[in-house]
Amino acid sequence: MKVTGVLPLVLPFYRRLWPGRLVDLSMTLLKATALEAAILAGHLLLYPTGLTQERRGPASFAQDQDGTTRLPDRPGPPVVLLHGFIDNRSVFVLLRRSLARSGRQRVESLNYSPLTCDIRIAAELLGRHVEEICERTGSTQVDIVGHSLGGLIARYYTQCLGGDLRVRTLVTLGTPHSGTRAVPLASAHPIVRQMRPGSEVIEELTRPAPGCRTRFVSFWSDLDSVMDPLESACIDHPDLEVRNVRVTGIGHLALPVHPAVASGIREALEDTPAVTALADGVTVA
Repeated sequence: MKVTGVLPLVLPFYRRLWPGRLVDLSMTLLKATALEAAILAGHLLLYPTGLTQERRGPASFAQDQDGTTRLPDRPGPPVVLLHGFIDNRSVFVLLRRSLARSGRQRVESLNYSPLTCDIRIAAELLGRHVEEICERTGSTQVDIVGHSLGGLIARYYTQCLGGDLRVRTLVTLGTPHSGTRAVPLASAHPIVRQMRPGSEVIEELTRPAPGCRTRFVSFWSDLDSVMDPLESACIDHPDLEVRNVRVTGIGHLALPVHPAVASGIREALEDTPAVTALADGVTVA
């Protein structure tokens, strides 16, 4: 497997659970849980703003405080943001702002229907969106950032539908690449069943993918309650160029929101060497 950087950043209390470390572990879990609750509350308020597709022009650029449009300082492919299950583009409000303010990316958010019941159909729709974006912007490629299910849809498009011709870099955030067993009751929904270990979609993603041209960067968290097991959010495939990035101290909902993760995403899209970033006790490597 071509792995350009699996960076296992393990907190001290995972290495050696001395009695004194249990207090640190409890505090970390408490902070992560409180952050998840706060993010959920804020996202519920913002959710209605993302129900419709965004209005699209030739490109989406950042603006300075005086209202003037600031063109990208470092031109690159457009960045497409793809949300997770029963969500919409509002989840990317902060990440979109972070990417745009970096002065490099043209950023677009896509919504797929909450009634979508098949990852393969969603991947085909994503492919049509990507072709439209390339035609409209004049770019031959895009970068994609997908949260949770969005990352799995984007990977299926890239790996199984020829999307590697269009996708330069795919960044996934808390995506169940090898399937997750979390929330058993949710299996009533067909798309959740496709995210289970051993599903047809998961099995298709294990098949050979020789010559795949896309670079993959997968961010996974050691406190992600949606991933069971936690390592299911890592990509393990012999034909793919992959870097799995471990994030410590935050949960599933915080991955597309936290500034330390946003910094790591910018570095991944800029193809710069991975570094360790610290913000509010969160470590990304």
